[in-house]
Amino acid sequence: MSAICEQVDAALAGSRPALARLLSIAERSGPELLEIEDRISARVGNALVVGVTGPPGAGKSTLINALLPHALKDFDGVGVLAVDPSSPFSDGAILGDRVRMQGGEYGSSVFIRSMASRGELGGLARAASTAMRLMDACGWSLIIIETLGIGQVELDVMNLADTTLVVLNPGWGDTIQANKAGLTEAGDVFVINKADKPGADVTRTDLLESLSLLNREPPPPVCQSTASTGDGVAELWTALRDHQDYLEQSGQLDSARAHKQQLLVRRTITHQLTHEVERLMDSDLATSMLDQSTLGQLDLRQTVDRLLRELARPRG
Repeated sequence: MSAICEQVDAALAGSRPALARLLSIAERSGPELLEIEDRISARVGNALVVGVTGPPGAGKSTLINALLPHALKDFDGVGVLAVDPSSPFSDGAILGDRVRMQGGEYGSSVFIRSMASRGELGGLARAASTAMRLMDACGWSLIIIETLGIGQVELDVMNLADTTLVVLNPGWGDTIQANKAGLTEAGDVFVINKADKPGADVTRTDLLESLSLLNREPPPPVCQSTASTGDGVAELWTALRDHQDYLEQSGQLDSARAHKQQLLVRRTITHQLTHEVERLMDSDLATSMLDQSTLGQLDLRQTVDRLLRELARPRG
């Protein structure tokens, strides 16, 4: 049995250190991802996944922290994947300890993990899907994924989450900007956080008007909360649970997860190909051919065709 399989088995048996090590391996997006996926494939598909997205400064982390006691009334364990900006020096998550979330008071019932975005434009870490599936396989029955908060490219979370929560603040944009950002299309549940600040009611009216233009049935709920005091958080949790009930009763949950599995296959192939291309471009053959291309001894088509043939050549 390989070392990776031993780590997976330990994590599946409840070892938090083993799970943490596997998440670090997944974060590196190396060839071990497939070995991890193979080992956990029979254990996934049980967790509810909630994505939390929205612009910077909306209070997403504080809101997640406020939701935890409500979530733990319905779920045995909550795992949080928080995607943070990458350090330009180490490529690691800048907020690696996730100082904005507490979680410690809940002991073994909560597992919080930061992952570096590594330049991914969709607001999610490259290996977030494998990380999510790992936590699912290890028995975390609710998984919350918090995205970076970088505006118009915050939409990849829809490809992972069953329910997408969009967090906004009073004074957030007009209806034109709202639709441009794409957040109205992305959200299943909306919340105007920091609702104790001026302009919350106006923002709610603008958001409802923007959502009405989409003609969605049923229309997504728009809640208001003040995460720092807990006001409105219980009502928000109820709205999230109601959306899960709707997905299950309408049959949309199964079809949506089938679609996400197809996306996972595509994403995994893309990641593996990227790894193989990087390996090839670091080889002596690629270096020689690039030198010849620079000197005009090979044209672009010859260079690319030769490297593609090498990439397709069976190894071993």
